[in-house]
Formats: sequence, C-alpha cells, structure tokens
Amino acid sequence: MMHANGTVPRHRVAVTGIGVVSPLGIGLGPLWAGALAGRSAVRAIDRFDASPFDSRVAAQVDGFAPDDFLAPKRVRWTDRFAQFALASAHMALADARLDAGALGDDAGVWIGSALGGLAYAEEQHERFVAGGLRAVRPLLAIAVFGGAATTQVAIEFGIRGPNVANANSCAAGAVAIGEAFRAVARGEVRVALAGGAETPLSPLVFGSFAIIRAMSTRNDDPGRASRPFDRDRDGFVMAEGSAIFVLERYADALARGAHVYGEIAGFGLTADAHHMTAPLPSGDRSTAAMRAALAEARLAPDEIELIDAHGSSSPLNDVTETRALHAAFGDAATRIPVMASKGNHGHALGASGAWEAALTLLAMERRTLPPLANLENVEPQCDLDLVRATREAAPRTALSNSTGFGGINAALVLRAAENA
Repeated sequence: MMHANGTVPRHRVAVTGIGVVSPLGIGLGPLWAGALAGRSAVRAIDRFDASPFDSRVAAQVDGFAPDDFLAPKRVRWTDRFAQFALASAHMALADARLDAGALGDDAGVWIGSALGGLAYAEEQHERFVAGGLRAVRPLLAIAVFGGAATTQVAIEFGIRGPNVANANSCAAGAVAIGEAFRAVARGEVRVALAGGAETPLSPLVFGSFAIIRAMSTRNDDPGRASRPFDRDRDGFVMAEGSAIFVLERYADALARGAHVYGEIAGFGLTADAHHMTAPLPSGDRSTAAMRAALAEARLAPDEIELIDAHGSSSPLNDVTETRALHAAFGDAATRIPVMASKGNHGHALGASGAWEAALTLLAMERRTLPPLANLENVEPQCDLDLVRATREAAPRTALSNSTGFGGINAALVLRAAENA
C-alpha cells in the first residue's frame, strides 16, 4: 500500500522472541549466563578424530536432543543443521508467545548459513564410498542445500510468505536479520523468523579451514584459544549452533502486550571485492556498511552508545576491524564501549552474528555489558574501549558488526526497547 504522495509506509521492527542453540547451552539464558560469567565453551574436539590437523579445538554443542522440539517423523527427515534451526525457531516463537502459522501468508523465514548441510553430505559420502548408493539415506537430497533450514521451518509452522536462505559466509546470520528487518519495515510481512544456523564440525569441513591456517592452534589450552583483540591471538575457533529471532511490527507487538527485547533500526551490507580470506586492509568497505546502517537508522555516529564487534580472534581481522570502527565513529571510537563474545562461544560462522545481536539486545535490556573472555594483553593496534570486566551501563543504541570470508560486511543498528 502506498500513501497519496507515492511513498511506502515504513514500520518500526521489534524483536519479540529469541531462540538459541549454542555451545554455552540450549536456550537464550545459558548463552547470556555464559557470556556474563566470561566462560569459554571451547575444548578439545571429541566429535571426530582431529589428530591430523594443526588445530584440534572447537566449541561443540553438547546435550542437544531434537526430540525435545520435534516430532519423531521430523527428526527422521532432518539433519543436525535443520534441527538446530527448527529448535531455535520453536524456542523463539514460544518466547514471543506467537503462533506464526496463524499468519500463513503474512510471515516469512530468513536464515543464513555459510555451509548449510555440507557436514551431513560428508557423512553420507563416506557411507556411499563404503557401501554404494544403497547405503545413502534418501534424506541427503533434501538436506544438503542451503535452503533446507528455511524450508523445513516454513513447513513446520505453515509459514507461506517469503522464504530466503543466504550463504554469506560469517556474515550470513546478520544478513538474514537485516533482510528480514527490511521486509517487515516495508510491510511485506507482519512477522519474520530470522537468524543463522551452522553445523561445520566434521573432518573435511573442519579440515578445510585448518588447511588455510585460519584457526587457533592453542590445543594445550582450549579454554583460552579464542581471544578477540588479544595480543596473543592466533586464529578463530570453530563452533556450531543457531539463533533465530522473531521480528514483528513494533505497533503489533505493543498491541498484543508482547515483551520487546529491542528494535532493529538499520542495516548495512557491502563487499570488499578484494580477497577470499583476507580483509581489505583499510577496512573501508566495513566502514561503509556501518555508515549505511547508521543512515538507515537516522543516527549520527556519536549517538551510538555500544558496539558489538565481530572480534574473530584472527591476527588480521581484529586490527582491520579496529581501523574500520575508527573510520566509522571518528573520535568516539575510543569512548564507545566495545563488546565481543567469540571468546565465550567460538565462531559458528553464519550463526555468530545472530548470537552476538542477541547478546547486544540483552546487554541493553539488562543494563550490563559482558566482559571479553581471554583478553589478557590488548593488541596495541586495537585502541578501543574494550569491555574487559563486567560493566554496568544503560546504552540506548548499539551497532553490531559482522564480516565474513569473501569480504562480506554487514552491520545492524539496534535500539533498546521503549520500556527498558
């Protein structure tokens, strides 16, 4: 629908539900408690034999039971990737006290994942090599593609609106939330399920990252392997998990008395067009994504009161991100508190941006900033106001930054809820 002057009405977008599967635990509560305590979920891999690799640590999800969320038939016809997304969607909708299926055509699903069902495909390939095609589960054909999670979620809840999967590497979850935010804001749907899901812990998938030496080799001290912005960081730590948000029109949320975690107010997305694994050294395109998100939110840089950094714990990325933040925020870059949580939960590629946006919303709502885990000696080039110890604060605005392989940059601007 258009106004008489030809403009499309724009809706504010509230976050009313969050569902999480993470190495820190199942549910939003364990993710927040782990981050607040500065706890690391990283340990030696026991999911498979990692002895051939230089890196042998990861943040695994233990204790996940798909039967807690899904009917037996759905469990049989889904792999771990889709099960994570489905479980998070169930938790998010329960948290929001919302029946998305009742909306049908007026709801949509957006989920990002760098690798989708690739780990399951690897497992089935092993069965194929050992026993031929008869040994392969028929599920393979409907599990390996990136859209398996979004379509399974749509089927589970009867959601017949837009169904969008993206594979934008480590920024995929943030991209999904950003695109869903715009669909709700433009009035295309009233409700969106949006976030990221990732299950990369299989020998070949994990090994492919080990080959390019992107991951930490602090195998003798797993709990301190992921250390964003620390002088002694030596690479990221692989993780698995998922997070799904319920996004809806702010007016609808208020009308039905929903709890509002906060508001998505802006989104920016750019590409470095530079290198598949190394960030553009200047950080200029990441800066551009942040500026675009700020512009959409109609905020000046000095109006942001909290930054959630990507903080991958890799030698190049943390320094480049610092440059980008300085360029985006100018003199304020050294005064705005900076969170970074991958020291707690590791890096679950496409799911990480969704986890981090969730933690940012909770930090604003609960007026408490979780500390950066394992930050012992700050990298001299990372001159930011890094939150080194739990800090009381009441930020009303925040920017959550994400970057990914291939030079993909995404930024989300978040606002605290009106009643926070």
